[in-house]
Amino acid sequence: MSDTLTTPKIPVTLTPTAVTRIKMLIEKQGKSDLHLRLGVKGGGCSGLSYTMTLDNKKRDGDFVYTQDEITLVVDQRSAQYLDGVELDFTLGNLLEGGWKWTNPHALRSCGCGTSFTPDK
Repeated sequence: MSDTLTTPKIPVTLTPTAVTRIKMLIEKQGKSDLHLRLGVKGGGCSGLSYTMTLDNKKRDGDFVYTQDEITLVVDQRSAQYLDGVELDFTLGNLLEGGWKWTNPHALRSCGCGTSFTPDK
């Protein structure tokens, strides 16, 4: 899409473990045109919740980034809340494994780590 925006700074950094997991999930789908769409939406126990989906569409105004051969897409509204976030994936038992969002701009996060209160 011609109206997507590319900026030099990636708001979200993926850890090597997250990169490996995302590549595996994309490969499992069997579609080479998928990218990782990251965002936030209202809700959750702390005010905003992180969103993450595999997608093949880009929208006008999306920011498009590439890290380790993974295309990341973030909408303009979410970009302000995701600036500086690190996304990790950990293997562990049912209670400890999964996606971990580390957000330097979160005043507080919920116990499950998928919801936060922004400082902005």
